Amino acid sequence: MTTQVPLPSDIRLHLKSRTLELVYADGTFELTAEFLRVHSPSAEVRGHGIGNGVLQTGKKHVGIKGVEPAGNYALKITFDDGHDSGLYTWEYLHDLAHNQADYWQRYLDQLKAAGASRDNGLIARG
Repeated sequence: MTTQVPLPSDIRLHLKSRTLELVYADGTFELTAEFLRVHSPSAEVRGHGIGNGVLQTGKKHVGIKGVEPAGNYALKITFDDGHDSGLYTWEYLHDLAHNQADYWQRYLDQLKAAGASRDNGLIARG
């Protein structure tokens, strides 16, 4: 028996705040463009095999240009840094939304361990 992945009842792209809002029966989740970009399911990010992922750096200011359905099973997200490969399946989006805090902390830990930065050395303004 397979479990049906819950589909969002609503999806809203907020360009100004650079977030994608997903509404599920159990809550509303806002995923930042940066979070979605660094967790892209593309081969460029995940790599072409287990353990071959590429740590994404300097994506703090990335935005989302557009979102479109890919069949009935996924969303295609186009980012303003030109990245548009990798399909975010409903299952993957649900997982990202519901485990966002854990995944984000893991990403921050990986950046720290690599001596890398979210803003690629740009000077942060207060």
